[in-house]
Amino acid sequence: MSEPPTLHRGNVAAVIPALNEALRIREVVEGALAHCDLVIVVDDGSDDDTAAIVSSLPVVLVRHPRRMGKGQALRDGFAEALRRGMAAAVTLDGDGQHRASDIPRLVAAANAHPRNIVNGARLKKRSTQPWYRRIGNDFGDWGIAWACGFRLVDSQSGQRLYPAPVLALDGVPGEGFVFEAQVLISAARRLGYGVVSVPVETRYATAGSDEQFRKSHFRLFRDLWRITSHVFRQVLAQGHVVREYRRTRARPPVVFDPHASTVPGAHAP
Repeated sequence: MSEPPTLHRGNVAAVIPALNEALRIREVVEGALAHCDLVIVVDDGSDDDTAAIVSSLPVVLVRHPRRMGKGQALRDGFAEALRRGMAAAVTLDGDGQHRASDIPRLVAAANAHPRNIVNGARLKKRSTQPWYRRIGNDFGDWGIAWACGFRLVDSQSGQRLYPAPVLALDGVPGEGFVFEAQVLISAARRLGYGVVSVPVETRYATAGSDEQFRKSHFRLFRDLWRITSHVFRQVLAQGHVVREYRRTRARPPVVFDPHASTVPGAHAP
């Protein structure tokens, strides 16, 4: 098996799914352009000025004529990145909650840990995250880890780096937030890929702050149910449920954070 190529700004695309992101999409794209030569924005049938704002910037714009969901937006962004010869893609949500300045840290982690998905884990200033998102994330981590076969941190983060073999996976089921869970499972089970987490800070609307963010598309009960039911079916389909659970709990999450130890019990090689 040949060694994966060294990743850098010239062969890592930024893929940004966007649905009605006129409020902050320009800031997100300009931030991504500072670290990636290729930025792909997938406008998922927005009915605001998202497409017009993006069209004035040096990006590749993929447009859906109607809303097709975040899963399809990511699939189309991944396909465009592969078509243009990219070795990896880093994803950011279009609402401005992710910091594009973290992209080089994700790339560094990917180069240090090839054949892994790199996850931007929202561990810095975690207290600013809405309580319902923390509950959903913790529960999601538990179930998705079981399906993957190893523990991981912040399985719901939308800021990730996917190497090209993961981008090329076909037949990954699920839509919306379910797709983002399933791609971790498919990469683990079909490619033998792990997940390495890089601690990042995600911005949320907080009291006393003048930063504005659109309302999250994540709906706690609806989306948590969809993710949980989907993942549970994956666990059952793999069989040996108790054995797999024990094996999973024995494999701690891997955190790439050269300057600090962020997660107690995590493995930081």
